[in-house]
Amino acid sequence: MAEKIRVLVVDDSALIRQMLTEMLDRFPDIEVVGAAHDPYDAREKIKALEPDVLTLDVEMPRMDGITFLRNLMRLRPMPVVMVSSLTEDGAEETLEALSLGAVDFVTKPHLDQSRAFDAYVDEIVEKVRAAAKATLRPVARKGPPRQSAPIRTTERVVAIGASTGGIQAIQEVLMALAPNAPGTVIAQHIPGGFSAAFAQRVDGLCAVNVAEAEDGQRILPGHVYVAPGGWHLRVRRDGARYLCALAQDAPVNRHRPSVDVLFHSVAEQVGRSAVGVLLTGMGADGAKGLGAIRAAGGRTIAQDQESSVVWGMPGEAVKMGAAEQVLPLDEIAAAVQDVAAASNTGG
Repeated sequence: MAEKIRVLVVDDSALIRQMLTEMLDRFPDIEVVGAAHDPYDAREKIKALEPDVLTLDVEMPRMDGITFLRNLMRLRPMPVVMVSSLTEDGAEETLEALSLGAVDFVTKPHLDQSRAFDAYVDEIVEKVRAAAKATLRPVARKGPPRQSAPIRTTERVVAIGASTGGIQAIQEVLMALAPNAPGTVIAQHIPGGFSAAFAQRVDGLCAVNVAEAEDGQRILPGHVYVAPGGWHLRVRRDGARYLCALAQDAPVNRHRPSVDVLFHSVAEQVGRSAVGVLLTGMGADGAKGLGAIRAAGGRTIAQDQESSVVWGMPGEAVKMGAAEQVLPLDEIAAAVQDVAAASNTGG
């Protein structure tokens, strides 16, 4: 029998500690080996219990979760799933945690209707399991964006999809894009309330302009459009222009926004002028859509296993033959810009 995933729950609320412990202990492959009420308690229990995964509250007394995480990733890197409040402040702190190396996050549990509660249990268990197998990534470097050959036309549209580990991966790709990069649309699995904070955060780090997508918005070079949490993002062609189209139809692959929804629209509307990029994430969302982009004559890139936090989505695309190139994360922006530059010189 495989060894159980050993989890340490860190939260200042006794009720939350109890709820998370009971949720996780229901599953035979997971064992909660302890619970800590603050980072100082957690530090001692990490040494004594040697957990595989930490669930970490963002807001705690004595030392906040972000400070503790920063110290942890410097001194003893390990998989961490953040537990965050669904507020504006909670979103900003959670995004900071993900940029520091946390694998993923869940919102605070609530004693809600049983159906919603069961869905929450499934979510946190799935993320703890993924974290136990995750490849920890170093913190993205903040530096000047890469400059490449001039991009003079708007004919290319870049579509990027990601899930677990995607916040950090997308940030790293966008930071390396030149200010006149092709118009870019993004579907990242993220709840409502977090996508706007994510776009604003990344916008401050990049030469390209990054914002949450709006329905009917024109896709322009040098601009990046992030699907709002809870909404599908599609690309629609209007003559020579490409536009963002938002809708709240049913989730696809259990997600809204769904990467497959975005990629299929890009394959249909943009075709040969599309560049599809599938980054780290659990599951298979986006693999079929990437295949559709390639079948339509577009260029396709999947992140490689070594640089992915979780090689689920890009791995499925590679298995299907959907990826024209399989690249480490730090080479993806250069590949995107090379494709765009080649299109402007007839390549």
